[in-house]
Amino acid sequence: MDQFASSAGQPQISSKDVNGTAVFSPGGDKLGHIDELMIDKQSGKVAYAVMGFGGFLGMGEDHHPIPWSKLRYDTNLDGYVTDITKEQLEGAPARRDDWRRDRQWEEGYFTYYGAAPYWV
Repeated sequence: MDQFASSAGQPQISSKDVNGTAVFSPGGDKLGHIDELMIDKQSGKVAYAVMGFGGFLGMGEDHHPIPWSKLRYDTNLDGYVTDITKEQLEGAPARRDDWRRDRQWEEGYFTYYGAAPYWV
């Protein structure tokens, strides 16, 4: 184990350990997995996690940003739990190519999921 590896009981986790972690509904159904974290350059706050879901055997998978505040780690599931439903994911606001730089889109997106924006 290297000096940066996470272990049980530590409050921090490496982003490399978050990538690939399962995301579950409150009922314990697997919704998808985290592909990557998006971090605000100026504040250093985790803005959201990009979650992969759907598809079959890696084909047709879709990716959606999930507000980081809508995820909580569950040690029993060894994954993150969200109150976001599959239907909400499927009906999420469409993203343009520049969605990562579009504050207006982000405001609507956080409102859609009922989450406070990370920049507030």
